[in-house]
Formats: sequence, C-alpha cells, structure tokens
Amino acid sequence: MDKIVQRAVNLIQQEKIFEAEELLKNCLKRDPKNLNIILVLANLFSNQNKFIESESLFLRANEILPNSASITYNLGRILMLQQKFSQARPYFEQSIKLDPNSFWGLTNYGIVLFRLGLIQDASNIFKVACDVDVNNAFGWSNFGNALQAAGKYSESIEAYKKALQLRSNDYPEVWSNMAVALQGLLDFDQALASCDKALLLNPFFAEAWFNKGNIFLQVNKLSDAIVCFLKAVDIKKDYLDAYLNLSVTYHILGQYNLADLAIDRVIQLNSSDARAWNHKGVIAHDLNQYVVAVDCFIKAHALNAEYDYLIGNLLNLQGRLCDWSNFEPQLAQFLTRAALGQKVAPPFHAIALLDSGILQKQIAQTWIADKHPSSLSSFLPPLQSPVRGPKIRLAYFSADFHNHATMFLMAKLFECHDRSQFELFAFSFGPDSSDVMRQRAVAAFDHFLDVRGQSDLEIAALSRKLQIDIAVDLKGFTQHARTSIFAYRAAPIQVNYLGYPGTMGAPYIDYIVADRVLVPPGNEHFYSEKVIYMPHSYQVNDDERPIANTVYTREQLGLPDTAFVFCCFNNNYKILPTTLDSWLRILGAVSGSVLWLLADNPTAVKNLQQAVRDRGGDPSRLIFAQRMPLAEHLARHRQADLFLDTLPCNAHTTASDALWAGLPLLTWAGEAFAGRVSASLLSAMNLPELITHSQAEYEQRAIEIAHDPNQLTQLKAKVAQMRHISPLFKTQQYAHDLEAAYQEMIKSV
Repeated sequence: MDKIVQRAVNLIQQEKIFEAEELLKNCLKRDPKNLNIILVLANLFSNQNKFIESESLFLRANEILPNSASITYNLGRILMLQQKFSQARPYFEQSIKLDPNSFWGLTNYGIVLFRLGLIQDASNIFKVACDVDVNNAFGWSNFGNALQAAGKYSESIEAYKKALQLRSNDYPEVWSNMAVALQGLLDFDQALASCDKALLLNPFFAEAWFNKGNIFLQVNKLSDAIVCFLKAVDIKKDYLDAYLNLSVTYHILGQYNLADLAIDRVIQLNSSDARAWNHKGVIAHDLNQYVVAVDCFIKAHALNAEYDYLIGNLLNLQGRLCDWSNFEPQLAQFLTRAALGQKVAPPFHAIALLDSGILQKQIAQTWIADKHPSSLSSFLPPLQSPVRGPKIRLAYFSADFHNHATMFLMAKLFECHDRSQFELFAFSFGPDSSDVMRQRAVAAFDHFLDVRGQSDLEIAALSRKLQIDIAVDLKGFTQHARTSIFAYRAAPIQVNYLGYPGTMGAPYIDYIVADRVLVPPGNEHFYSEKVIYMPHSYQVNDDERPIANTVYTREQLGLPDTAFVFCCFNNNYKILPTTLDSWLRILGAVSGSVLWLLADNPTAVKNLQQAVRDRGGDPSRLIFAQRMPLAEHLARHRQADLFLDTLPCNAHTTASDALWAGLPLLTWAGEAFAGRVSASLLSAMNLPELITHSQAEYEQRAIEIAHDPNQLTQLKAKVAQMRHISPLFKTQQYAHDLEAAYQEMIKSV
C-alpha cells in the first residue's frame, strides 16, 4: 500500500491530479483506515479548494490519531479557509498545546481569534508567534494588524516596520495597513505616502486604493476619495466596503442619486447587509423619499435590530410620515436601550421622542464618545488661555450662512456686535450660495472664511492660528454639523448656541447659552456644559424680519370663514400620538373649530387624516398649508386664532414666527431644553398665561380661550403690544446681553 501512496505522490508531482485522486480513492475503499492515504488525499483536496471533502478526511484522520499536532492543525486550517472560525478555534488550540513552538499553528490560531473579534487574545498569540520566529515578516504583519485593530497605532507601526525590514520594504499589504495606522494617528501626509508605496509595488491593489480613499474622505478631499474608491471597485468588482464608502462620499457631496446607485450595488452583492439598507434609508430621507426610507430602515432592522442608531433613524422617519403603526413597542425598545447607554439614535432624533433631560444627555454622551471623542484634542498641542488682545476674537461656526432658519434669526445679531470690543469671524462649511442671507452674512463679519474643503483638524488648527478666543458652534447635532472641529479644541472657550436645543454631552464644549425658564435652577445636571444664563430668552430674533403686505382671506387659504382656527406649523415629526389625541379632544370641545397644519409631505397628510378617522374624528377638520416664502408665510398667520404647541419638542423658530406675526401661542412646558423653548419665548414677552404644565391643563386652556372671544381679543392685543416692546424682539439689546455673557466667559478662564 505504501508503494501505491508513493505512486500517487509521483502523479501529483507530475501534475496528473485526476489520476492521483482516482488512485487514492480506490485505495481508500480497500483500506478505509489507512492514515497515509487519508492524509495525502485530504491535502490533495485542500490544494484543489475542495474544502468540504478535505475536512471530512481530516476529521477521519483525527479519529484515528487524535493527538497529532499536524492533523489538528490541518483541521483548523481547512475550517478557517471555509470561514468556520468558531469551529476551527478548538483544533488550533489543541495543535499548539501539542506543538507550542509551531509558528504556523500560532499564526493561524491568531488569525481565527482576530476574525472572531477577540483582538487582544489574537494580539497575544501573534506576539508569541513573533517570538518563535522573529524573522518571519508575515508574523510581524499580523501582529501589527491586531495592534492596529486595538487602536494601538504607534505600536502597530513598529511591528509593520519590522515586517518591512524583513522583506526589504517589498510588502505592499504592510504598506497599505500601515497607512491605516498612520491615519489613526492623524498623520495624513505619511498615511497617503504609505498608500502610494503600496500602489507603486502593486498598482492593482484594491485594498490600498480603498485605504487611500478613506484618508481623503477623512480630510474632506472628497473628489480625490471618489477617484480612489472607483479605482478600488474597478479592480475588485465585489468590493462591498469600497462601494459603501463611495456612496457615503457622494452623499456628503449632496450627489444623492450617485450615492443611491453605489449603495444599490452593495445590496446587489449582499442583500443581507444591514449597513447598506440603513445607509440607503439615510439617502432616501435626504431625497425626501420618506416612504422608501422607512422601508429601508425596516429591512435593516429585520437584519440587525441592534444596528447602531437604527431604531432612532426608523422612529424619526416614521415620525416624519406620522406613521404610528408600531410606535409604542418601538418607542419602548428605544427608551430601554437608551437608558442602558446603547447607540440608539443621533441626538437630534431623540429630542422629538422623549422629554427627559437625563436620557437626552445620555444619548448625546454616547454619540460623542463614538463619533467625536475628546481624545482627538491630543492631536494638537494644549491650548493656552485666551490671548486677551485689544478685542475678543469671536468666531461663529456653521453650515447655514445662507437662506436658512438660523440665519433668519441671527443675521441682525452679527450686524449688531460691538466691533470696538469684538473682532468677528465666520467659519462657513456650508454651500457658497449667492442668496440674500449669504450676502448679508459675508458683509456682517470682519472675516468670512469658507472652509468647506478643509478637514475638521485643519479647521481647528486654522482657528488656533487665528487666535480665536471663543468658538461658537451654531450646529450642535443638526444636519451638516462638524462637531469634531471642537473635539480638536478650536479655541480656549467653546460654546453650544442656538442651533441644537439640548446638551451636546461633550467635555470640550464649555458653555451652553440658555435662560432660567429654559433651564430652571436645579436642572443644570441635565447639561454637560456650564449654563450661561441670558437675562430674558436664549433665542435671538431679527427685529427687522419682513412680513409681507399680502392680506390673505380665509377662503384663499382654504379655511372656513367663521370657524375658530387652531394651527401648528411645526414639522410633522414633532407630532406624536399623544399630541394628536389632545388636539382631537380640543376640537371635540370647540364646535366647528379646525386645525391648520403644515403639509410636510403627502404621506404624512394621509396618515394624519387616517389617524383622525381611527380615533372617531372627522379628518375634514384638519386643513393643510403648503410651504411658501417666509414673508408670505408670516402674513398668513393673521388668519389663525391660536397656535397649539407640540411636546416633547416645542415650536422653536416657528414659535417666534407666530409671535412676531402677532399670533398667540399656547405651550405645554416639558422638562428638557427642546420642550421648554416656547415657554422661554412667552416668558420674555410677559405672556405666562399661555404656558401650561400638564396635558390636561394644556387642553383645558385651549378650550377656554376658544370659548371666550374677549379673552382671545385681549391675548392678540397683548401679543401685538409686546411684539414691539418685549426684549424678545430687541436685537440690539440681545446683542449687548450676549456680549456680556461672552465677557463673563473670558473672565472665568
């Protein structure tokens, strides 16, 4: 029989594989326990990538000789090649017990641990493998990979350097992986150089093109990133991660259709990829394809119910559609996971779902730790105290220096700042539009800096170079935020102001601008920032905001002539089932009244009408207003009688719109920032009679006002009077108060 085995080996050496295989199979039928035949045939199958057949034979060999380091090693190897990592693990453990100095046994065991996500264990094993064979470049390469995955970038680079030395620098995989470690250290120039060395050695190395694209993506060189990702997928047609990041890059550029095509390719390649369905949902949301977006999030949720931030994305989109079909159980899941500190939602989505200062802080801190950690500050030198030059260098950071709600509120504030005390900088990372508000913003600042093309690190470094004393973040967690600018420490004093209605949960944001209604004394623990109190309301307003002279009739607006008109022009995602329940009870108690709402999207309109039917109400009492230019929108407010607020997220800019237009607003004040904004505005206008503190009081007060025409007339007269004399609409006075707050911040350093 040994002669037959030798004959088979000779045939293999002559590359007569089929003849050798047939010979060995026939021999095995005659002698099924011949270990030599089993092992030669198992290895022959392995070399032909016939892993299932090879696995079966190695299992048979292991039964015959259970304490063989070679057999257990090969069993582990065959299972590993099939990506059966959990099954491979015990065989490698057994093989290195039998042969503790087997470099390949240790190395492959480390690879299995690495693929199982046991990074530290893998790192320990790779270190032992390197000790066993200090001159094996593959061992040092794997050790570097494990260190890199553990975030030990400097140590991983040292391991990579040893691998390169052993291969005379001819190791493209290591150059490419070292680029990732250098990127982790934010050494972007060296990271790109490392990728280029890999590509010089192998121009068709898809992973190196992918890594280079990721570096360009991080430094905001988006066009260059796209070139690299396209090169990667051209070389490797099924490169899921490259298609995904290509889609992400197109999405950041606002090229949503191209982003959608790229993510569709990921789904074609792997329809079970929860990441892809989640990202497709994000793209569909930004294309205003809300129904498609919800469907994508539902598919992602079915694949991985605990995928990071997915439940929050899903609830937010269903809120935009007023689709409450599964709202209660999903919200319960959301609240449970949020309390455990899990990654349930981007913070902005959470503010419309819960009225809890503690949970909103928890969600913000979780997001910051994951997306914008304070450790980023270590990549720039420690900041000194403010320079205290002749003027305070005050910088506002935003993507919204154009026709945007933030600018509608703030434009005059920028113009009112005292230039004898402040030197004003704008860091703009939004679109370079030529609209009226953009032109007004450019004219208002001493220095208007368009930093769209720069990375967060570069923007923070520029801010430091310009010796900015106070950096004011006007975005927070709203769309197009660049929070990492502040994680890098752009200035000695950093402020969360106006754009985001809540705490950022970030240790590097020093202050939040608020007022004593918004953040009552005793509620400061809901905020990671130090609360700086404005004397009236936190919200700035432009007291020259135009209201169109158009005089609308109710008929023109689709409103009944004699009905009491309640209205709410908030975005539809702020409407929760409990809010609609209150509104229907109010309508039921006020005969003939109607509720005038914003038509955010056609599906939301249909769902709200159906929700009214489901509750036994008359959907014709809901009247929907289409969007129109701001000045015209303000003018049509005159045909409403009472604005009904939402909770947990109040009207914000829409509240000041109503009050500026002379329309009384009734609010129900909650606990968290977003649920107390309207109360802040009403207090600044000396209208405490429009602030309620429970759902029952809110409903009772709305009904009472609707039933008392004299009271409504008096309220409207008071709003009209206070509009002209209250501090809420005194921009110059507000600017003076805010400057005093900035001066207080400077003095406290």
